[in-house]
Amino acid sequence: MARPLVALLPWGDAIEDFLDEIGVSLDEFCDAMDGGWLFGYVAALATAGVDATVVCVSRQVGRPERRLHRPTGAPVWLLPQPRSYRRGRRVARRLARRARSARGAVLLAEQAACWAATPFRALTDALRAEGVDAIICQEYDYTRFEVSLLVGRRLGIPVVATFQGGSPGGRLALALRRRTVRRGDGLVIASQGEADRVIGTYGASPHRVAAIPNPIDTERWAPRERAAARRALGLPSHARIAAWHGRVDVARKGLDVLVESWGRVCGDRPGADHRLLLLGTGPDSPDLRRRLAASGAPGVHWCDEYVLGGEEVRLRLAAADVFVLPSRHEGFAVAPLEAMASGRPVVAAAAPGVAQLLGHGDAGLIVPCGDVEALAGALGRLLDAPGEAEAMGAAARVRAETMYSLDAVGSALATALAGWGLKLG
Repeated sequence: MARPLVALLPWGDAIEDFLDEIGVSLDEFCDAMDGGWLFGYVAALATAGVDATVVCVSRQVGRPERRLHRPTGAPVWLLPQPRSYRRGRRVARRLARRARSARGAVLLAEQAACWAATPFRALTDALRAEGVDAIICQEYDYTRFEVSLLVGRRLGIPVVATFQGGSPGGRLALALRRRTVRRGDGLVIASQGEADRVIGTYGASPHRVAAIPNPIDTERWAPRERAAARRALGLPSHARIAAWHGRVDVARKGLDVLVESWGRVCGDRPGADHRLLLLGTGPDSPDLRRRLAASGAPGVHWCDEYVLGGEEVRLRLAAADVFVLPSRHEGFAVAPLEAMASGRPVVAAAAPGVAQLLGHGDAGLIVPCGDVEALAGALGRLLDAPGEAEAMGAAARVRAETMYSLDAVGSALATALAGWGLKLG
């Protein structure tokens, strides 16, 4: 019997909305990009006997193209962005420029453009050609989920949505989601707080909500020798080092808090050698650069680029003593999970889902969101106490292996999908 096949649909009007911000080309996305929730799902589902194909909308193709994602072997469909979407965006911009335009008309035009971003016929044809048995759509709070529901009903296959940190829209979107979310076959929501919101606000059935985390490949992400990593990066063996990696979005990721907290950590320990390793880029890179220059905090090493494949991230995690996550908002944060699998403790702000990720405190410390003093205190505590940091890092590794491995998450996903209508082999 053939293995079941699931289509994974990323969020966004076009995949370039995400790729352009991190400086990754469409070819690099297909040939080298790996990890994250998207390709993590591909790998996790494969361990449970379920194949996956990735379906994206792209501004760079004129007709549907089928490629292969080289690291996983999964098919990648690239569908052209509809002309109706571009026309809708132009209408919304014209309305916004008119001083007398009602705000409601602008919002309606913008919402209509977002619905038009997903090509219904091309998506239906691609899923039918591939022989897809179910759809997993990133973010139920985005219009692609609503279009996916229509496509799924046309093809007679279940439609599931995940929560990866998307935010609810305005009143129009809220009214619509009260209807569409209840019609989905299932929801994958790792954060208990978000699950409670969806059940209470949208009326989703608790039986259709599964608390399944994002996966991590614990073989690729594993503890490595700290001394060797520091030699490779030109860092001193005696320094105490914190690390962060991710997308540079200052407000959402709390990087303003991190910059100020790091200044306090160093200021409270004059003469000590402390280093902060930052890796990542994004729309707020200029803002972060200004903040770092204004703070004057010492010991910051920032690689302002997105790196493919994960090796540079793993090298910096190996060199670090602690990982820091100052985010104000997360869906299910992958970066601290990578640190945990690498045997590093996490100091994190209490963004949604973080407490569940770290458990009862064995794997790291949690502080209030936006609290500079608390973040500096927790960072300083683990930087000052190598033994405590090592013990927490070991516990973090065990937690990653037990709860977030590809096998564990793949099995949970397959079980949930079977309960929502996917026929397993």
